[in-house]
Amino acid sequence: MTTDTHTELTLVLGATGTTGRRVADRLAARGVATRLGSRSGQPPFDWADETTWPAVLRDVTAAYLVFYPDLVAPGALDSVRRFTETAVAGGVRRLVLLSGRGEELAQLAEQAVVASGADVTIVRCAFFAQNFSEKGFEEFVRAGTVALPAPEVGEPFVDADDIADVVVAALTEDGHAGQLYELTGPRLLTFEEAVAEIAKATGQDIGYQRISAAEFIAGLVAQGIPEEEAAVFAEIFGTVLDGRNAHLTDGVRRALGRPPRDFADYARDAATTGVWKP
Repeated sequence: MTTDTHTELTLVLGATGTTGRRVADRLAARGVATRLGSRSGQPPFDWADETTWPAVLRDVTAAYLVFYPDLVAPGALDSVRRFTETAVAGGVRRLVLLSGRGEELAQLAEQAVVASGADVTIVRCAFFAQNFSEKGFEEFVRAGTVALPAPEVGEPFVDADDIADVVVAALTEDGHAGQLYELTGPRLLTFEEAVAEIAKATGQDIGYQRISAAEFIAGLVAQGIPEEEAAVFAEIFGTVLDGRNAHLTDGVRRALGRPPRDFADYARDAATTGVWKP
């Protein structure tokens, strides 16, 4: 059953990001009244500026919560807790939180959102497949060598389109409140194997190189990413790729009734866009 889209207003945070953009597009296609939460939005939203929160939450009844750069970032837990309390006090009844697998701080944020009293769905995700085409790694692919501080541990990369489908279902349909959907792809791949799939899809000679966290941070900073944010990304590589996430889950099937999309399909479709051409 779908909610009454004529009286509901849904807020999508991170609306210009990998999952937020997809969620916003899907909601628009369903005719759901949507407010886009971002620094460039109207009204603007900034996690670091609490004065922007009331305006973006006005008249909102459901919200997709995406914290940037990640829930393990310093101060993320307090910000998420305060924002959630503000949202629920203002009338938000349904919340969907994007979380990360194997991240203890992310799980504390999950608990804070669940404790709000709203109808909450947690969407806990593996590494995005789209990290290779939309999150900065595409520069490495185009250069011919993907250099990351990732050990030889299998990771069940999840497609952002699957994430968006689950989020939209949780925002617009009954039966998802109180659920924790842990989303993975259908198989484990090391980062080297994932790069090999991209090389196969593109027909290009692309290799993988494991580097230190310091080298990784320096590379991201050179691309224009603030050092503090780069350090957060490096920390994620150093913690969640220790084997704790080297297993598959049925979250996509439980939420949507279908299997998750395979990394090879993602690589094939992304290659057709030309994003990886040198």
